Amino acid sequence: MAKVLVFIDNPGSALKKSSLELLTLARSLGDSAVAVNGDVSDAVAASFAEYGASAVLRPSAQDLDEYLVAPKVTFLAAAAESTGAAIVLLDNSPEGKEIAARLGIRLGAGVITDVVSVDSDGSAHKAVLAGSYNTTCKAKTPVSILTIKANNVVPEPAAAHSTPEQGTVDVPAAGAVPAARVTAREQKVASGRPDLTDARIVVAGGRGMDGNFGPVEELADALGAAVGASRAATDAGWISHDAQVGQTGKTVSPQLYISAGISGAIQQKAGMQTSKVIVAVNKDAESPVFEIADFGIVGDVFDVLPQATAEIKKRKG
Repeated sequence: MAKVLVFIDNPGSALKKSSLELLTLARSLGDSAVAVNGDVSDAVAASFAEYGASAVLRPSAQDLDEYLVAPKVTFLAAAAESTGAAIVLLDNSPEGKEIAARLGIRLGAGVITDVVSVDSDGSAHKAVLAGSYNTTCKAKTPVSILTIKANNVVPEPAAAHSTPEQGTVDVPAAGAVPAARVTAREQKVASGRPDLTDARIVVAGGRGMDGNFGPVEELADALGAAVGASRAATDAGWISHDAQVGQTGKTVSPQLYISAGISGAIQQKAGMQTSKVIVAVNKDAESPVFEIADFGIVGDVFDVLPQATAEIKKRKG
């Protein structure tokens, strides 16, 4: 049975859905252990047991978050070596990818990013060229490092809870070696909506919103969805850049993606084409977005979105 290591960074008071997906995938591939950085609450510890982790490893150093990713890579490399992991799983965030790349160099391991599923033999499936093709690839090295896109694994607890062994991995204090230090952090204002890259439903607006994202936000709130945007909308200052979906923004893979007033140029497609169901609303019937949409509505977003919001609220009761 393969040894699998999952990296979870600062889990907070409860594990995110994407972390539960990693734990579920790891358990399907073999004997799963968790390398966790940050405080572990009772709820998080219970989730590790519920999802079948055999071991939970923590770093001896407590200052990893005061620096950029290099100290975390040192911890994860030591954890992988101590567990004999053949597969290391991380989330597909920008930081997750950077850690994966550095870890690959440290361990001499193959790295595969943007993975949507993994076979029992370690073969990874991913979409490439803006989602135009699906590929299967496998690292030839003894250790493979995979970053997993959210919303592609159904979180499932183990049939029986485990009792994970608790361990500490010796790593030097981050301040003992040269590393880039984080000098300040600014807390992002909470919107109450799910994180864009983790959300099961995304409602995104583009140039067609003409500066008014109210209908997009109202529909998103009715659906419990995240709000996204095209580059044209973020560049115009209608919404913050952290909402941008596309080749130069965030890549999302939700169960449902609603595109409102977005033309669907290749740069946008690159960030959302792997969504399970795509619904497009655009008044231009020739818009490229309809080529990839599962359902298309030719109409004015300012008529269609409020009607959809009202109907959803009505059905929710």
